[in-house]
Amino acid sequence: MAQKRFHLSSTDKKLAGVCGGLAEQFGIDSLLVRAGFLVLLIGYGTGLVLYIVLWLLALLDNRI
Repeated sequence: MAQKRFHLSSTDKKLAGVCGGLAEQFGIDSLLVRAGFLVLLIGYGTGLVLYIVLWLLALLDNRI
């Protein structure tokens, strides 16, 4: 069985496609992923940093 790799979603995106890509990866609704990032952003302040790191990692992975 081939392992699925994380990618930015081109169809389910609001900003860069990170939440849509994570939702596709784990087979869950993207609204749940977005809500999780919002909770991390408001509660702990790490949501934005995590989003940017995942965005950059996905961009770098696509270039390799």
